[in-house]
Amino acid sequence: MLYLLDADTLIRADRDAYPINRFPLLWEWLLFQGHERRVKIPVEQYEEIVAGRGDLVEWLCIPEHRKALMLEDEVDIMTVQLVLSEGYAPDLNEVEIDRIGRDPFLVAHGMAAPGERTVVTFEVAAPSKQRANRKVPDVCALFGVPCINIFELIRSLNFSMNWRPDAR
Repeated sequence: MLYLLDADTLIRADRDAYPINRFPLLWEWLLFQGHERRVKIPVEQYEEIVAGRGDLVEWLCIPEHRKALMLEDEVDIMTVQLVLSEGYAPDLNEVEIDRIGRDPFLVAHGMAAPGERTVVTFEVAAPSKQRANRKVPDVCALFGVPCINIFELIRSLNFSMNWRPDAR
């Protein structure tokens, strides 16, 4: 299984739960998972993160880290358009498209290999939301893309504070 990280997963993990300077082992583990091709960040989400600043941005901009975590696949633009029109609304205006951001790219990357990819996001399902207010888990569900949060990722890939890269 390949886990695709939403920008908010890393931003909120660093800001709220697992700051890089306090939990370096977790971030080393994420790098290891990237090298093992279990965890990747689509370029669109990567660009969202590095448009900011701070420890996370500096960490992601280290060439070795970028290489380990960046998903090299190009997204199919027709799939992105399908996600926008069927997952959100067929008649979105510019303000709504701006509000949605790059989430359709994340879902489209998840759709590229059915049964082989899972989206990881901190967003929480809100099925009653419509149009640009739809949440990633709801759009993923519509297209049959599994969607979990970082805590489920940690359990799925069995991270612990005893983890070491040589203890595969």
